[in-house]
Amino acid sequence: MPPKIARLAALGAYGACAAFIALFAYVCYLAAPSKTGGMMMALSVVSWISVGLVLVALLALHIVLAKQLQALADGRPRPV
Repeated sequence: MPPKIARLAALGAYGACAAFIALFAYVCYLAAPSKTGGMMMALSVVSWISVGLVLVALLALHIVLAKQLQALADGRPRPV
């Protein structure tokens, strides 16, 4: 992979992380209980935890991939 493409792909992976965090904030906003209705507090917490665990896994994966792509773009040797 050319270094320029690898660097852009790494930035894209970091951008995806930002999008995942924004999506999680939106889900938390939607699941929050309100005075006029919404979910019960227990269900809100369960949804925050379940979406949060998936988010942590996706963030970890994208950060690892971005670091590998950045190393490839910089020409550093990759460990076996």
